[in-house]
Amino acid sequence: MKYLLSLCFAFIVCSSYAQNDSVPTLKSILLEQLKTTHNVKDWFVPPSIAVAGLTAEQASWKDNTENHSIAQLTTHLIFWNLQMLNNFEGKPPSAFNGDNKETFTPVTPQTWNATVERLDSVLTAWENAVQNTDEKKLQKWYSNIAHIGTHNAYHTGQILYIRKMKGWCDDNNGVK
Repeated sequence: MKYLLSLCFAFIVCSSYAQNDSVPTLKSILLEQLKTTHNVKDWFVPPSIAVAGLTAEQASWKDNTENHSIAQLTTHLIFWNLQMLNNFEGKPPSAFNGDNKETFTPVTPQTWNATVERLDSVLTAWENAVQNTDEKKLQKWYSNIAHIGTHNAYHTGQILYIRKMKGWCDDNNGVK
C-alpha cells in the first residue's frame, strides 16, 4: 500500500509540474532565435564568439577571389540588422543605394574593435526591441525577425569557415 501511495504521489507531483511548464510564445521563440544568433552558444557558434579575439589583420584577410573578409561580413551584418531594426522601430533607414555589395565594407585596425562592439550593440538592441514589443506588432513582423536570425546564422557560418580554414579557431568555443 505504501508503494502504491508513493507512486500516486510521484505521479501527481510530475503531472502538476508538467502543467506549470510555460508554453512557448511567439515572443519567446523569436527571442531564443535572436539570442542564439547573437551570443548564446547552442547548436552553432553565435556571431559574438565567431568574431571574438580576431585582430584587424585577421578580420581583413581575403583570398584572391570575390569572397568577403570576416570584417566585411561583420559590417554587412551590422548594416542589415540596423536597417531592419530602424524600420521595426519606425526610424528612418540608413542611406542605401540598393547595391548590396556596398554593405560589405572593410575596416581598419583602428575601427575593428568598434565594429565588433557595434555588432553586439545592434544585436542586443534587436533582443530588447522584441522583448518590449506587443504581440500585435510581433504578429506583423515575425517573418522578418525570423529571417534576420537566419541571415545572421548564414554569414556567421562563413566567418567560422574562414577562421577554421586559417587555423584561427579555438575548439573550446565550438558548439555546446
